[in-house]
Amino acid sequence: MVHMVDIGQKEAVFRMARASGFIRLKEETLKKIASKDVPKGDVFAVAKTAAVMAVKRTTELIPLTHPIPITGVDVDLEIEKTGVRAEVEVRSVGQTGVEMEALTGVIGALLTVWDMVKGLEKDEMGQYPTTRIEEIHVVKKVKS
Repeated sequence: MVHMVDIGQKEAVFRMARASGFIRLKEETLKKIASKDVPKGDVFAVAKTAAVMAVKRTTELIPLTHPIPITGVDVDLEIEKTGVRAEVEVRSVGQTGVEMEALTGVIGALLTVWDMVKGLEKDEMGQYPTTRIEEIHVVKKVKS
């Protein structure tokens, strides 16, 4: 049996969740991202927009999540030694948590980074031998 949990009796309170994830990329790709020399454009600008869009569409992607009022979204992308880290923080005042929205935002950002740089990441056979999305997790959750 499948059903959406009834949250009707829960009080609307402040909720926050922060999620993180990582995409492993080639050193040459990271240099091009940093110098904004990627053929598709500004990787971070597009990935941040994608993260916000993903947060707002979580209920369309994950069947049993509740539509909730999103009061704020922050997206941070940072180049690290072997890739790009994405962190998404979602805030709401509502009856249910926002961790699924934060996770969905991270996934949206990382998939967009991959799409923006896939031409730089492919090998001679058109494969992605080193590109990996990893470490997706909830960093923090607050209910007050």
